[in-house]
Amino acid sequence: MSLDKLRKRLSTVDRELISLIARRQKIVAEIGVHKISTGTATRDYARERDVLEATRQQAQALGLEPDVAEQIMRALIRSSLTHQERTRVAAENSGAGKEALIIGGAGKMGGWMAEFLASQGFEVQIADSEESKLSFSRIPDWQDSDLQQEIIVVAAPIKATANILQGLAKRRPSGLVFDVSSLKTPLKKGLKALVKAGCRVTSIHPMFGPDTRLLSGRHVIFVDVGVPAATEEARALFGSTMVELISMGLAEHDRLIAYVLGLSHALNLAFFTALAGSGELVPHLRRLSSTTFDAQLDVASRVATDNPQLYFEIQTLNEYGKAPLEALREATGRIQELVETNDEEGFVALMEAGRAYLDLPDS
Repeated sequence: MSLDKLRKRLSTVDRELISLIARRQKIVAEIGVHKISTGTATRDYARERDVLEATRQQAQALGLEPDVAEQIMRALIRSSLTHQERTRVAAENSGAGKEALIIGGAGKMGGWMAEFLASQGFEVQIADSEESKLSFSRIPDWQDSDLQQEIIVVAAPIKATANILQGLAKRRPSGLVFDVSSLKTPLKKGLKALVKAGCRVTSIHPMFGPDTRLLSGRHVIFVDVGVPAATEEARALFGSTMVELISMGLAEHDRLIAYVLGLSHALNLAFFTALAGSGELVPHLRRLSSTTFDAQLDVASRVATDNPQLYFEIQTLNEYGKAPLEALREATGRIQELVETNDEEGFVALMEAGRAYLDLPDS
Protein backbone atom coordinates (compact mmCIF):
# COMPACT_ATOMS: atom_id res chain seq x y z
CA MET A 1 0.00 0.00 0.00
CA SER A 2 1.31 3.46 -0.92
CA LEU A 3 2.28 6.05 1.67
CA ASP A 4 -0.57 8.28 0.50
CA LYS A 5 -3.14 5.53 1.07
CA LEU A 6 -1.69 4.72 4.48
CA ARG A 7 -1.97 8.37 5.46
CA LYS A 8 -5.59 8.46 4.31
CA ARG A 9 -6.32 5.43 6.49
CA LEU A 10 -4.65 7.19 9.41
CA SER A 11 -6.71 10.34 8.82
CA THR A 12 -9.88 8.23 8.88
CA VAL A 13 -8.89 6.80 12.26
CA ASP A 14 -8.09 10.30 13.55
CA ARG A 15 -11.57 11.52 12.57
CA GLU A 16 -13.09 8.51 14.31
CA LEU A 17 -11.10 9.32 17.46
CA ILE A 18 -12.41 12.90 17.51
CA SER A 19 -15.97 11.64 17.00
CA LEU A 20 -15.57 9.23 19.93
CA ILE A 21 -14.22 12.03 22.13
CA ALA A 22 -17.23 14.18 21.19
CA ARG A 23 -19.56 11.28 22.11
CA ARG A 24 -17.71 10.88 25.40
CA GLN A 25 -18.12 14.57 26.20
CA LYS A 26 -21.88 14.37 25.64
CA ILE A 27 -22.08 11.54 28.17
CA VAL A 28 -19.88 13.58 30.53
CA ALA A 29 -22.38 16.45 30.28
CA GLU A 30 -25.22 14.11 31.23
CA ILE A 31 -23.21 12.78 34.17
CA GLY A 32 -22.55 16.35 35.31
CA VAL A 33 -26.27 17.18 35.31
CA HIS A 34 -27.03 13.97 37.21
CA LYS A 35 -24.38 14.78 39.85
CA ILE A 36 -25.87 18.23 40.37
CA SER A 37 -29.43 16.91 40.71
CA THR A 38 -28.41 14.20 43.17
CA GLY A 39 -25.91 16.30 45.15
CA THR A 40 -23.02 14.02 44.17
CA ALA A 41 -19.48 15.42 44.37
CA THR A 42 -17.96 16.47 41.06
CA ARG A 43 -14.74 14.54 41.56
CA ASP A 44 -14.52 10.85 42.44
CA TYR A 45 -10.88 9.87 42.94
CA ALA A 46 -11.67 6.15 43.34
CA ARG A 47 -13.49 6.16 40.00
CA GLU A 48 -10.58 7.97 38.31
CA ARG A 49 -8.14 5.41 39.69
CA ASP A 50 -10.28 2.53 38.36
CA VAL A 51 -10.58 4.17 34.92
CA LEU A 52 -6.82 4.75 34.66
CA GLU A 53 -6.00 1.21 35.77
CA ALA A 54 -8.47 -0.25 33.26
CA THR A 55 -6.94 1.96 30.57
CA ARG A 56 -3.44 0.67 31.29
CA GLN A 57 -4.63 -2.94 31.28
CA GLN A 58 -6.44 -2.53 27.96
CA ALA A 59 -3.44 -0.78 26.43
CA GLN A 60 -1.16 -3.60 27.56
CA ALA A 61 -3.49 -6.20 26.03
CA LEU A 62 -3.59 -4.32 22.72
CA GLY A 63 0.17 -3.83 22.51
CA LEU A 64 -0.04 -0.10 23.18
CA GLU A 65 2.35 1.65 25.56
CA PRO A 66 0.35 1.98 28.83
CA ASP A 67 1.93 5.34 29.70
CA VAL A 68 0.73 6.83 26.41
CA ALA A 69 -2.80 5.53 26.95
CA GLU A 70 -2.83 6.87 30.50
CA GLN A 71 -1.69 10.34 29.39
CA ILE A 72 -4.53 10.48 26.87
CA MET A 73 -7.09 9.33 29.43
CA ARG A 74 -5.84 11.83 32.02
CA ALA A 75 -6.32 14.63 29.47
CA LEU A 76 -9.88 13.43 28.80
CA ILE A 77 -10.64 13.19 32.54
CA ARG A 78 -9.30 16.71 33.08
CA SER A 79 -11.48 18.02 30.26
CA SER A 80 -14.49 16.23 31.74
CA LEU A 81 -13.88 17.69 35.21
CA THR A 82 -13.49 21.19 33.77
CA HIS A 83 -16.84 20.90 31.99
CA GLN A 84 -18.60 19.50 35.06
CA GLU A 85 -17.10 22.10 37.41
CA ARG A 86 -18.19 24.98 35.18
CA THR A 87 -21.64 23.48 34.78
CA ARG A 88 -22.03 23.19 38.55
CA VAL A 89 -20.88 26.78 39.16
CA ALA A 90 -23.33 28.07 36.55
CA ALA A 91 -26.17 25.89 37.91
CA GLU A 92 -25.81 27.44 41.37
CA ASN A 93 -26.55 30.86 39.81
CA SER A 94 -25.72 32.42 43.18
CA GLY A 95 -25.09 35.83 41.66
CA ALA A 96 -28.40 36.17 39.85
CA GLY A 97 -29.77 39.69 40.23
CA LYS A 98 -26.54 40.92 41.84
CA GLU A 99 -23.78 43.20 40.60
CA ALA A 100 -20.00 42.96 40.89
CA LEU A 101 -17.33 45.57 40.23
CA ILE A 102 -13.82 44.48 39.28
CA ILE A 103 -11.34 47.31 39.86
CA GLY A 104 -8.46 46.48 37.54
CA GLY A 105 -10.60 44.12 35.50
CA ALA A 106 -8.65 44.71 32.29
CA GLY A 107 -5.69 42.87 33.82
CA LYS A 108 -5.26 39.12 33.54
CA MET A 109 -6.33 38.14 37.06
CA GLY A 110 -9.02 40.79 37.09
CA GLY A 111 -10.37 39.33 33.88
CA TRP A 112 -10.37 35.86 35.41
CA MET A 113 -12.35 37.11 38.41
CA ALA A 114 -14.78 38.92 36.11
CA GLU A 115 -15.51 35.77 34.12
CA PHE A 116 -15.68 33.64 37.27
CA LEU A 117 -18.30 35.89 38.88
CA ALA A 118 -20.19 36.26 35.59
CA SER A 119 -20.43 32.45 35.38
CA GLN A 120 -22.30 32.58 38.71
CA GLY A 121 -24.84 35.01 37.32
CA PHE A 122 -23.38 38.30 38.56
CA GLU A 123 -23.74 41.34 36.33
CA VAL A 124 -20.11 42.40 36.08
CA GLN A 125 -18.66 45.83 35.45
CA ILE A 126 -14.95 46.56 35.00
CA ALA A 127 -13.25 49.69 36.29
CA ASP A 128 -9.96 50.18 34.47
CA SER A 129 -8.27 52.94 32.48
CA GLU A 130 -7.14 50.27 30.01
CA GLU A 131 -9.45 48.74 27.42
CA SER A 132 -10.52 45.17 28.18
CA LYS A 133 -10.70 42.33 25.70
CA LEU A 134 -13.73 41.06 27.60
CA SER A 135 -17.27 42.07 26.74
CA PHE A 136 -18.21 43.48 30.16
CA SER A 137 -19.20 47.13 30.55
CA ARG A 138 -16.30 49.34 31.58
CA ILE A 139 -15.71 52.64 33.32
CA PRO A 140 -12.23 54.24 33.25
CA ASP A 141 -12.16 55.17 36.94
CA TRP A 142 -13.64 53.22 39.86
CA GLN A 143 -14.25 56.47 41.71
CA ASP A 144 -16.98 57.27 39.18
CA SER A 145 -18.96 54.24 40.38
CA ASP A 146 -21.71 54.58 42.97
CA LEU A 147 -20.19 51.51 44.67
CA GLN A 148 -23.60 49.93 45.21
CA GLN A 149 -22.43 46.53 43.91
CA GLU A 150 -22.83 43.44 46.09
CA ILE A 151 -19.18 42.54 45.44
CA ILE A 152 -16.17 44.79 44.81
CA VAL A 153 -12.93 43.05 43.81
CA VAL A 154 -9.63 44.93 43.71
CA ALA A 155 -7.34 43.30 41.16
CA ALA A 156 -4.80 46.07 40.57
CA PRO A 157 -1.00 46.04 41.09
CA ILE A 158 -0.01 45.79 44.75
CA LYS A 159 0.92 49.46 45.32
CA ALA A 160 -2.19 50.61 43.48
CA THR A 161 -4.33 48.17 45.46
CA ALA A 162 -3.04 49.65 48.74
CA ASN A 163 -4.19 53.11 47.64
CA ILE A 164 -7.53 51.87 46.26
CA LEU A 165 -8.38 50.12 49.52
CA GLN A 166 -7.80 53.34 51.44
CA GLY A 167 -9.95 55.22 48.94
CA LEU A 168 -12.73 52.66 49.30
CA ALA A 169 -12.64 53.03 53.08
CA LYS A 170 -13.52 56.72 52.68
CA ARG A 171 -16.56 55.77 50.54
CA ARG A 172 -17.71 52.95 52.87
CA PRO A 173 -19.31 50.61 50.29
CA SER A 174 -21.94 48.25 51.68
CA GLY A 175 -20.97 45.25 49.53
CA LEU A 176 -18.32 42.61 50.10
CA VAL A 177 -14.84 44.00 49.36
CA PHE A 178 -11.74 41.89 48.78
CA ASP A 179 -8.42 42.07 46.97
CA VAL A 180 -6.55 39.33 45.10
CA SER A 181 -3.01 40.60 45.69
CA SER A 182 0.02 38.32 45.90
CA LEU A 183 1.20 40.18 49.04
CA LYS A 184 -0.86 41.28 52.04
CA THR A 185 1.43 43.21 54.41
CA PRO A 186 1.66 46.23 52.04
CA LEU A 187 -2.15 46.42 52.22
CA LYS A 188 -2.43 46.53 56.01
CA LYS A 189 -3.23 50.23 56.22
CA GLY A 190 -6.02 50.03 53.64
CA LEU A 191 -7.49 46.83 55.03
CA LYS A 192 -7.52 48.26 58.57
CA ALA A 193 -9.17 51.43 57.30
CA LEU A 194 -11.95 49.40 55.69
CA VAL A 195 -12.49 47.42 58.89
CA LYS A 196 -12.60 50.63 60.93
CA ALA A 197 -15.14 52.07 58.47
CA GLY A 198 -17.40 49.09 59.16
CA CYS A 199 -17.00 47.54 55.73
CA ARG A 200 -17.39 43.85 54.91
CA VAL A 201 -13.79 43.28 53.88
CA THR A 202 -11.49 40.30 53.54
CA SER A 203 -8.43 39.38 51.48
CA ILE A 204 -7.84 36.42 49.18
CA HIS A 205 -4.98 35.09 47.08
CA PRO A 206 -5.78 32.72 44.18
CA MET A 207 -2.68 30.52 43.89
CA PHE A 208 -2.98 29.99 40.15
CA GLY A 209 -2.61 31.93 36.93
CA PRO A 210 -5.33 33.57 34.84
CA ASP A 211 -5.20 30.78 32.26
CA THR A 212 -6.50 28.24 34.80
CA ARG A 213 -9.72 26.53 33.73
CA LEU A 214 -9.99 23.64 36.19
CA LEU A 215 -9.79 24.55 39.88
CA SER A 216 -9.44 21.00 41.17
CA GLY A 217 -5.98 20.67 42.70
CA ARG A 218 -5.62 24.46 42.94
CA HIS A 219 -5.63 26.60 46.09
CA VAL A 220 -7.17 29.88 47.19
CA ILE A 221 -5.79 31.47 50.37
CA PHE A 222 -8.18 33.46 52.57
CA VAL A 223 -6.78 36.03 54.98
CA ASP A 224 -9.32 37.13 57.57
CA VAL A 225 -8.57 40.76 58.44
CA GLY A 226 -11.10 41.03 61.28
CA VAL A 227 -14.48 40.50 59.63
CA PRO A 228 -15.08 36.71 59.72
CA ALA A 229 -18.50 36.97 58.07
CA ALA A 230 -16.92 38.66 55.05
CA THR A 231 -14.30 35.91 54.78
CA GLU A 232 -17.03 33.25 54.85
CA GLU A 233 -18.94 35.13 52.18
CA ALA A 234 -15.85 35.17 49.96
CA ARG A 235 -15.24 31.46 50.59
CA ALA A 236 -18.82 30.73 49.53
CA LEU A 237 -18.06 32.13 46.07
CA PHE A 238 -15.83 29.09 45.51
CA GLY A 239 -18.17 26.61 47.18
CA SER A 240 -19.31 25.03 43.90
CA THR A 241 -15.76 24.46 42.69
CA MET A 242 -13.21 21.81 43.58
CA VAL A 243 -10.58 24.33 44.69
CA GLU A 244 -8.90 23.82 48.08
CA LEU A 245 -9.64 26.68 50.48
CA ILE A 246 -6.81 27.62 52.87
CA SER A 247 -6.99 30.06 55.78
CA MET A 248 -3.99 31.85 57.28
CA GLY A 249 -2.95 35.09 58.91
CA LEU A 250 -1.67 38.12 57.04
CA ALA A 251 1.93 37.94 58.27
CA GLU A 252 2.12 34.14 57.83
CA HIS A 253 0.89 34.53 54.26
CA ASP A 254 3.67 36.90 53.25
CA ARG A 255 6.35 34.94 55.13
CA LEU A 256 5.47 31.78 53.19
CA ILE A 257 4.91 33.60 49.90
CA ALA A 258 8.47 34.89 50.18
CA TYR A 259 9.54 31.30 49.46
CA VAL A 260 6.64 30.02 47.33
CA LEU A 261 6.77 32.96 44.92
CA GLY A 262 9.79 35.10 45.82
CA LEU A 263 12.37 32.30 45.92
CA SER A 264 10.95 30.36 42.96
CA HIS A 265 10.81 33.52 40.84
CA ALA A 266 14.39 34.42 41.81
CA LEU A 267 15.65 30.96 40.85
CA ASN A 268 14.19 31.27 37.37
CA LEU A 269 15.33 34.85 36.96
CA ALA A 270 18.85 33.70 37.82
CA PHE A 271 18.56 30.73 35.46
CA PHE A 272 17.64 32.66 32.32
CA THR A 273 19.95 35.56 33.26
CA ALA A 274 22.89 33.13 33.50
CA LEU A 275 21.93 31.57 30.16
CA ALA A 276 21.62 34.99 28.52
CA GLY A 277 25.07 35.93 29.78
CA SER A 278 26.66 32.67 28.62
CA GLY A 279 26.66 33.56 24.93
CA GLU A 280 25.07 30.20 24.09
CA LEU A 281 21.87 30.39 22.05
CA VAL A 282 18.82 28.54 23.39
CA PRO A 283 18.11 26.67 20.10
CA HIS A 284 21.64 25.25 20.26
CA LEU A 285 21.19 24.24 23.92
CA ARG A 286 17.80 22.65 23.17
CA ARG A 287 19.49 20.25 20.73
CA LEU A 288 21.22 18.59 23.70
CA SER A 289 17.82 18.12 25.37
CA SER A 290 18.47 17.09 28.95
CA THR A 291 15.30 16.23 30.89
CA THR A 292 16.26 18.53 33.76
CA PHE A 293 17.29 21.39 31.48
CA ASP A 294 14.12 21.14 29.38
CA ALA A 295 11.90 21.17 32.46
CA GLN A 296 13.73 24.14 33.97
CA LEU A 297 13.74 26.02 30.67
CA ASP A 298 10.00 25.52 30.35
CA VAL A 299 9.34 27.05 33.79
CA ALA A 300 11.86 29.86 33.21
CA SER A 301 10.26 30.67 29.86
CA ARG A 302 6.87 31.12 31.53
CA VAL A 303 8.42 33.37 34.17
CA ALA A 304 10.20 35.43 31.50
CA THR A 305 6.94 36.11 29.66
CA ASP A 306 4.98 37.08 32.78
CA ASN A 307 4.39 40.56 34.20
CA PRO A 308 7.80 42.05 35.21
CA GLN A 309 6.19 44.84 37.25
CA LEU A 310 4.28 42.27 39.33
CA TYR A 311 7.43 40.21 39.88
CA PHE A 312 9.31 43.33 40.94
CA GLU A 313 6.60 44.17 43.48
CA ILE A 314 6.64 40.63 44.87
CA GLN A 315 10.41 40.87 45.36
CA THR A 316 10.58 44.41 46.75
CA LEU A 317 7.37 44.93 48.75
CA ASN A 318 7.44 41.78 50.88
CA GLU A 319 8.93 42.62 54.26
CA TYR A 320 9.83 38.92 54.60
CA GLY A 321 11.42 38.71 51.13
CA LYS A 322 15.09 39.29 51.96
CA ALA A 323 15.66 36.04 53.88
CA PRO A 324 14.94 33.68 50.93
CA LEU A 325 17.15 35.73 48.61
CA GLU A 326 19.99 35.66 51.13
CA ALA A 327 19.50 31.89 51.54
CA LEU A 328 19.70 31.50 47.76
CA ARG A 329 22.92 33.54 47.62
CA GLU A 330 24.45 31.43 50.39
CA ALA A 331 23.33 28.17 48.75
CA THR A 332 24.87 29.03 45.37
CA GLY A 333 28.04 30.18 47.13
CA ARG A 334 28.20 26.88 49.02
CA ILE A 335 27.81 24.88 45.81
CA GLN A 336 30.51 26.94 44.10
CA GLU A 337 32.84 26.37 47.06
CA LEU A 338 32.29 22.58 46.98
CA VAL A 339 33.00 22.46 43.25
CA GLU A 340 36.09 24.67 43.41
CA THR A 341 37.59 22.66 46.31
CA ASN A 342 36.70 19.35 44.66
CA ASP A 343 34.83 18.35 47.86
CA GLU A 344 32.92 15.27 46.72
CA GLU A 345 32.02 14.25 50.29
CA GLY A 346 30.55 17.68 51.00
CA PHE A 347 28.69 17.69 47.67
CA VAL A 348 27.14 14.27 48.37
CA ALA A 349 26.20 15.39 51.87
CA LEU A 350 24.51 18.48 50.44
CA MET A 351 22.39 16.35 48.09
CA GLU A 352 21.57 13.88 50.82
CA ALA A 353 20.44 16.73 53.08
CA GLY A 354 18.20 18.00 50.30
CA ARG A 355 16.75 14.53 49.74
CA ALA A 356 16.00 14.22 53.45
CA TYR A 357 14.36 17.66 53.56
CA LEU A 358 12.18 16.78 50.58
CA ASP A 359 11.36 13.42 52.17
CA LEU A 360 12.54 11.45 49.15
CA PRO A 361 13.80 7.86 49.10
CA ASP A 362 17.50 7.14 48.66
CA SER A 363 18.62 6.76 45.07
